[in-house]
Formats: sequence, structure tokens, C-alpha cells
Amino acid sequence: MSSQTNPLDTMILERTEETRKERAEKVDFKMVTFSLGGKEYGIDIMNVKEIARAGRFTYVPNAAPFVRGVYNLRGDIISVIDLRVMFNLPVEKREADAVESLLILRVEDHVFGVIVDSIDKVVGISRASIQPPHPIFGDINVKYIRGIVENAGKLYIILDIAKIFSPKAEKEEHPAHYEAPRVEAAPAAAAGTRSASARSAPERSQTERSAIVDAEMTSGFVKEGLFSFRHFAVSAVNDAWFRARYAEWERLRKGTDLQLHEDGDADAFLEGFLSPYTGTLWGADYLDAVASILPDTDVRSINVWNPGCGKGFETWSLACALRRKYPQARVKIWANDSDLLAISMAPNMVFDAASAPEPYRTYLVKGMNGWTFDQAVRDSIFFEFHDILNANPLPPVDLILCRDMLSFLSPEDQGRVLADFQEKLKGAGVLILGTNETAATGAWRPVGSGAVSAFAKA
Repeated sequence: MSSQTNPLDTMILERTEETRKERAEKVDFKMVTFSLGGKEYGIDIMNVKEIARAGRFTYVPNAAPFVRGVYNLRGDIISVIDLRVMFNLPVEKREADAVESLLILRVEDHVFGVIVDSIDKVVGISRASIQPPHPIFGDINVKYIRGIVENAGKLYIILDIAKIFSPKAEKEEHPAHYEAPRVEAAPAAAAGTRSASARSAPERSQTERSAIVDAEMTSGFVKEGLFSFRHFAVSAVNDAWFRARYAEWERLRKGTDLQLHEDGDADAFLEGFLSPYTGTLWGADYLDAVASILPDTDVRSINVWNPGCGKGFETWSLACALRRKYPQARVKIWANDSDLLAISMAPNMVFDAASAPEPYRTYLVKGMNGWTFDQAVRDSIFFEFHDILNANPLPPVDLILCRDMLSFLSPEDQGRVLADFQEKLKGAGVLILGTNETAATGAWRPVGSGAVSAFAKA
């Protein structure tokens, strides 16, 4: 018998291999991946409206066990379903108000949230690579599984959200059929906003909608990564900077993964966010910029609050700026930080006079271990270990300096702190935030030329 390979068989094998590679390389299906009960799952990105982290859901009496309650999503009241409970999967015991990972889904005209263990990323695959479901692959009834796919060494179970949650499904064929719990209608204003939005939304092709959702989801994962790795919360305080940086990030990472997988990725994304002269004395240009937004006044006493002062560089800089601007005034600065080591070092800072910017040299004196600020400057500052999220028993102040600290608080805490600033700041006072931050509420108005991000009460 001849051992030679039939040329026709070889050609068929080569064409089969080419076809397999073409299918593998063609990305025509994107899914949001997540973990549930220790296994990896995926949902068609077209069914995912957004991702979120939330807790403290409002309990709904007489709802099914898997309905955790309802949640106010920016004015929309949505139901929240725990997929783990729905499919009898193990659930780690957590506090009732624990923050959960949420996928906000849209099935036809219904929007609701589902709780999962953790959300991973957006994965693009070829539809041709999706294999038929088989009961051995999941703990979920096979009729609710769209298929199985392997990607980057992981096996994903793709759920058929339409079959699980579609209101048109028959209950007798649908043990896991979901009915939205009856809740009070959302406020009229919110309801009006939704209906107007629905009426005005232009029709888009599925490809366009997929691209938009994909971009929003990837952006959302980047936000999640920033908060997870560096506790940086994207909000109205820094959204303009984030959008500009994300566009730049897309250009820099073109053709590669945009998501953040470790601390180094988050640090790379945040490069350029911090204000000028962070961690050092302000340069003469920034000293002049700060002085330019301070009001010309002959008051005899000036009170200042500097939360998040770190090691004290900006506090010493501000003290000198105020001495230059108001040489006859009594200046009192309350400088706080929750970093015990940093705040302990701040009062004893020693400088090299030769390296200090020229405007500071007037206020430096020679000490035993080097150059320090003179007694008048030192007496104007009260360094104290303090967490701004606790009570802040300060008198009314003329100036608040809080650079780059708000962005590293949760959005809820950002709102609380800004409200406290409103209460503590005098009517003609000034709030200085980080260069890439804004007091983005109607309660504040910008002041100055823009070199310093400064605001006054509206």
C-alpha cells in the first residue's frame, strides 16, 4: 500500500485549516464576561447597558427570593436580581448593605440589574467558535445557555439572556422566569426624562449600537480598574479630564488591550493627572497664579483649611504665598491628612536653600540640620492627623486648598466633602482644587484665569 499522501487530501486539510483560522480571527460577537459560582460566564454585549457597583437596595415585600429589591439608577427605578440565588448557586455571606457587582441589562423595553460575583472584561470572539451547550459545562439549565466558547485559556458559558428574562416567555416553560416587582412609579420628572429620551433617541444599526456599547463598556471597565487599583473615582469632579485621557489612551494603546489589569496600568493611565508641583515646593509661576485669584483685602486675619496636605509641601508653599499677598495679616492654616507618617514629617521639614525657589528664600532661616522656614511662617500652620470624612470642627474660613484629594474619594464622599466646603467657606472665600478637578455643581462658580482650578460660592 502506498504511503504517499494524496494531494487532494492535503489540499482539503489545508483549506480546512485556513477556514478554521479565518473563523478564529473573525471577531463578530462581543460579550461581557463575569464569574458566577466559581465559573466564567458571558452575556452578549448588546444586552448590557452598563456596569455598576451598588448596595443598599430597597426591599420589595412579597417578591421572589432572587429579587434583592429595587435601586435608583440616576432617577430610574430598576429591579435587581441576584443570579446566584436564581440559579441556586453558592453565595458568599455578606452584609446586607455590601456593595455588589451589577450588570445593568436591557431585554426589549425592560431595564434591570443582575448581581454577579465579579465582572471581568469585554471579550471579542467569532460566532463560528461558539459550541452548542452541554449540561456538563454549567450549573444552569442547558436551555438557558446560548453556547460554550474557549478564549485565552478560559472556558466561557454564554447565557441566553432573552430566554431567561424575556417577558414573552411562557411561565410554565420558564422556571426561572422573572417578573419585575411592582414598585411605586419614579418621580414625574425622572419619568418624563426617560420618555423624552426614548422618543428622541435616533435609530442606529446593530453594528453602530454594538460599537457604542463596546466603547462604553470598555470605558466603564477602565473606571472600575482605576477605583480598584488606586481608589480613583471618575465623577463630575474629574469627568472632563477622564474623557480626554481615555481618548488619548485609545490612541496610545491602539490595537492592544485598553483595560487595566494591575497597579502599573492604573498608574500609567493617571499619568499627568496630579497638579503641578505635587510633592515639592510650588514654583514661582504657580505661586503667582495662586496669588492672582486671592482677593485684594486689608483684613487683619485670614483662616485657611488645607485638607489632604500630605507631607506639607503645598502647605508651606501656601503659607509663603499668603505672607507675600497679605504681609500684615495674621494667617492661620489648619493642615490635615489621614496619612500618619506624612503628617508627622510635615512640621519638621528641612530644605536646601540653594534648591528652594527664589521667592521662598526670604522666609528661610539656618537651623542645626539645614534650612527651615522662619518662626512667623511656622506659627501660621497647625498640622494635624485627621480624616476629612469625620467631623471637621473648624471655624468659617477664607480659603480652602484641596488639590487632587477629592478624586480619590468615592463619588458619595466627594459630594459630602463639597457640601462641607460650602458650609465652612465664607461668602467671599475661594476653593482651590486640583488642576484637573472641578466643583461641578450649581453651588459653585469658577474664578480666576484658569491656571489654578479655583471656585467661589455661586
